[in-house]
Amino acid sequence: MKPSMMDSLLGLLRIRVKRGVNLAVRDLNSSDPYVVVKMGKQKLKTRVIYNDVNPEWNEDLTLSVTDPNLKVFLTVYDHDTFTKDDKMGDAEFEIKPYINALTMHLQDLPYGTIVTTVQPSRDNCLAEGSRIIWSDGKLVQEIVLRLKHVECGEVEVQLQWIDLPGSKGL
Repeated sequence: MKPSMMDSLLGLLRIRVKRGVNLAVRDLNSSDPYVVVKMGKQKLKTRVIYNDVNPEWNEDLTLSVTDPNLKVFLTVYDHDTFTKDDKMGDAEFEIKPYINALTMHLQDLPYGTIVTTVQPSRDNCLAEGSRIIWSDGKLVQEIVLRLKHVECGEVEVQLQWIDLPGSKGL
């Protein structure tokens, strides 16, 4: 019998792309940013927000997780109508600390309990400490990413785990 995707699927990672802060100007005096999120062979993108260097997407992108060691790559682009879209910086982050916190099987914690904090380092793109918090009966991770390969800009995302019935689980 051939193993199905469900046999190797740990669950789903919902990445809420919340907003961009002080993104680079790539058009006359603004930009038309959107975000592309990649993990392994998966690639998802947000909608374009026109004329805004502080866009609010509040958009959920959902990735299937089979390997907790894979990094998530995030790239911001400026949408252009007639030319190739300009890159406005990129960042990457690991989901391992979040997955490790999920495997602690925490329950009944007070709302807002900080389970762990991932500190900024040379090895990550965190602009500040990233907290993994117990919120509404689930574990969420708040991340502020400092974009690389660009003069300025940050992107705020939130991670949330979705257990899938029939998947391997954590």
